[in-house]
Parts: sequence; C-alpha cells; structure tokens
Amino acid sequence: MSKLNQNLSVEDKKMLNSIFLRSFPIFSGRTGGQVRMHAVGFIWTIMPALRRYYKEGTPEFTDALVRHTMFYNITQNVGTFCIGLVAAMEKENASDENFDDRSITAIKTALMGPMSGIGDAIFWGVLRVIAASVGISLAAQGSWLGPLMFLLIYNIPSILCRYYLTYAGFTLGSDFLAKMNEGGLMRTITKCASILGLIMVGGMTASTVSFTSAVQFVIEGQDPILLQTYLDSIFKGLVPLLVTTGCLGLMLKRVNVNVIMFGVLGLAIVLALLGIV
Repeated sequence: MSKLNQNLSVEDKKMLNSIFLRSFPIFSGRTGGQVRMHAVGFIWTIMPALRRYYKEGTPEFTDALVRHTMFYNITQNVGTFCIGLVAAMEKENASDENFDDRSITAIKTALMGPMSGIGDAIFWGVLRVIAASVGISLAAQGSWLGPLMFLLIYNIPSILCRYYLTYAGFTLGSDFLAKMNEGGLMRTITKCASILGLIMVGGMTASTVSFTSAVQFVIEGQDPILLQTYLDSIFKGLVPLLVTTGCLGLMLKRVNVNVIMFGVLGLAIVLALLGIV
C-alpha cells in the first residue's frame, strides 16, 4: 500500500477515501434502466473528484456530469479501479487544455468488459461459492457461525479489493497518463479503446436483441419454407442489427428514450398480433 500512496497528498487521500466509501451503494442507482444502468451511482461515487477539479456551476463541471451519464456497469468489487483511473483522467483534463476528454469515456467503456469478466469470475463464480459452502455446512450443524462466516469470507476480500484498487487506479493511472501524454500514445489508445467498446456493444446487441420470424410459406407437397431461415442465410442477426441501428439513429436525433422504448414495444405487439413474430 505504501507504494500506492507515497506520492499522494493529504487531499488526494481524503478524496480517494471518500470515493471508496461512496462506491458501496453504486449499484443502488438504476435511473435510466438498461440504457444507463449504474451511471447515477457512478456519478455519486466520482463526485468528490469532480468537485475538487472543477468548480460547481461551471461549463466544465456540467460537461463532466453529462460525460458520466453514459452507460456504466462493472462488477462493484473491482470497479473502483476504473473509478480511480477516471478520477486521475479528470485531474489531467482539468489541468491540460489539450487533453481529449473523449478518452475518459472511451477508457471507461473499454474497461467494463474485461474487469467485469475478472470480477464476476473471482467474486461471483469462486469466492461466493466457497463462502456459501462453508456457511451452509456450519449452518447445517446448527452453528450460528454459518451466516457469519459466509459474510466474513466474502466481504473481507471484497472490501480490501475495493480499497486498494481505488488507490491503484488513481496512482497508476496518473503515472500512466503522464507517460502516454509524453509519448503521444493517448490518441492511439483512445482509438483502440473506442474500437473495443464498439465490439462490446456489437456483442451485447447480438446476445440481447433477438428476432425470430414466425412467417412461413406453405408449398404443397413440400416442407414449409421459413422466412427466418432465409434471413439467417443472408445475414444472421440482420433484423436485430437494423433495429438497434434504427434506435441509435433516433437517439442521435435526440428523440426521447422513453418514446423509442414504447415505440419498439408497440411495434413488437403489432407484429405478434399479425403473426409475424
């Protein structure tokens, strides 16, 4: 820990401790549903950094708030690394007028997939199972230590991980950003991060947006011809891609998200009543 905070000022430590404590209820804010996920919780957590580096009421402060209303979802046990890194980037953005603030969103988006994969595998897939097995075995014997051991085995590593990763993200992020700016690598990394983010969005679209047509053409003496079969042979996932692209186009034209959601819902109901899906 000494290596992580040896170059930090008292104000830095105070800010990071505040971010660490605020990270616990980060998943309690779901305003915006699947569109923004935990963006509100992220803003609440990163607020000490925003208030420190930008004066409230200024255009820079407003831009920072708007910047972080974008979709956010990282396993909360390891998400503090991303939050610490973003705090370091906000510091750099406030002090360097040539800093590209789009890189903040790009880096945050790029970290969501890899960090969530690591966090889910360790904390949800392994640690929680171990904690539950120990707790259940003790509880089955009538011991009150069962629920206590479950909470301790799971939460102690989780809390320590949150705390240290907050400092690691900020400290390593500051050094990393300084080296990138000196070598001119920020633009390249931002572009790569943006590409990775788009790949993630494409993967999410393919796995979460589904369309199966029920239309079939009956030919006497032959098996029915399914429209979905031909659509898949042309471009698998073509309709979900078109629907997602259409929704994105409407959002870029500043159409209200609720209007888009109810429009898609209404279209789905109509297509179902017509027997198309």
